[in-house]
Amino acid sequence: MELGYFLKGAAIGFSIAAPVGPIGVLCIRRSLADGTWKGFAAGLGAASADAAYGCVAGFGLTAVSGFLVRHQTPLGLIGGAFLCCIGIRTFLSRPAQDAPAAADSMLAIYGSTLLLTLANPATILSFAAVFSAIGLGISADYPGAARLVLGVFAGSALWWLILSGGVGLLRSRVTPAWLRAVNRLSGCVLAGFGIYAIVHPLM
Repeated sequence: MELGYFLKGAAIGFSIAAPVGPIGVLCIRRSLADGTWKGFAAGLGAASADAAYGCVAGFGLTAVSGFLVRHQTPLGLIGGAFLCCIGIRTFLSRPAQDAPAAADSMLAIYGSTLLLTLANPATILSFAAVFSAIGLGISADYPGAARLVLGVFAGSALWWLILSGGVGLLRSRVTPAWLRAVNRLSGCVLAGFGIYAIVHPLM
């Protein structure tokens, strides 16, 4: 049973992390520009946020989840503005071969992605629905919830390791011209996600 909860959590974390969204674009771009481990640091921030929201859903912390859902519009606006800033910065940045070594530390990359992912509290609704189907979040099975949340983190982190590692393998084959194109495309995509996050709640 212990392993069962963990494996279920890993499958949930992997499947929630796998669709390529703004965090995926950030991870890909960071892996190409700065290498596998900085790309993985970006993904690990998202995995930690997934685990945090998994805790809220799995342990039935209704006060916290209620606050996040009630304030998801302003949080979404903040996250959208943050994405726009990152998109503009990415669009204007020079490829690693043309620019000095990136000054961003692993911790800074991890923290920025963590905050960006936490700015999307609608994620908690996905965890709440899945956990309720499993029978957690509505009962006091705290050991089961803990194993499930640990699995969520492991599954999400595994996806980001696969993605950053796979992209990192291609880094040596990517020319400065390709990196410039990646920066432009990534910047536009990130800014697009940001604009959508800002405009959608207002509509």
